[in-house]
Amino acid sequence: MRVVTDIQEFSKQKYSIYVDEEFAFVLYRGELSSYGLKRGKPIEEEKYQQITRELLPKRAKKRCLNLLKTRAYTEMKLRQKLREGKYPEESIEEAIEYVKSYGYIDDYDYACQYIAFHKEKESRRKLEEKLSAKGISPEVLQRAFLSTYEEGEEEELQLIQARKLLCKKNYQPQETDWKERQKLFAFLMRKGIPSEIIRRVLETEEWEE
Repeated sequence: MRVVTDIQEFSKQKYSIYVDEEFAFVLYRGELSSYGLKRGKPIEEEKYQQITRELLPKRAKKRCLNLLKTRAYTEMKLRQKLREGKYPEESIEEAIEYVKSYGYIDDYDYACQYIAFHKEKESRRKLEEKLSAKGISPEVLQRAFLSTYEEGEEEELQLIQARKLLCKKNYQPQETDWKERQKLFAFLMRKGIPSEIIRRVLETEEWEE
């Protein structure tokens, strides 16, 4: 028989429950009483299954829906939020599959919208870095970029971005020596602008802000 070996405060109203010396789940204060959970006492199998297979998956689904009301999430970020709440992995998986089945999370759609919104301000490399950090796979990223950029648009945007960045540095071709150009080259590289684009912009003799 399973035994509640420890009960620790998780937050003001929640408690971490340990069963057989291992962390099991988090419950609200009132649920400790309703399920009759006490430190050092056995937990009935029926109640354990009710908590892990009914209560927590339902709560995880509701948590997902509440999170998605305020902003979009990638699958990875939504999983992270549930793990922060100490939901069991089984409940997390069930909740994620639930919201995916209704189309509430879609990494491809998320990536397309993110790229479309930010592509005029940030380079492709920077967008790739940020979306990868959000858990978007390389395959999904590739599809999203192909569907979001029109032919020739990426290069044109890179030229515009490079010019805007140089304008902020008060760049003037006729008044900038080789050493300063090298510094500007490195600066644009850090911003994710490709080297061939940087060369084209730096070598342009006529400069308009």
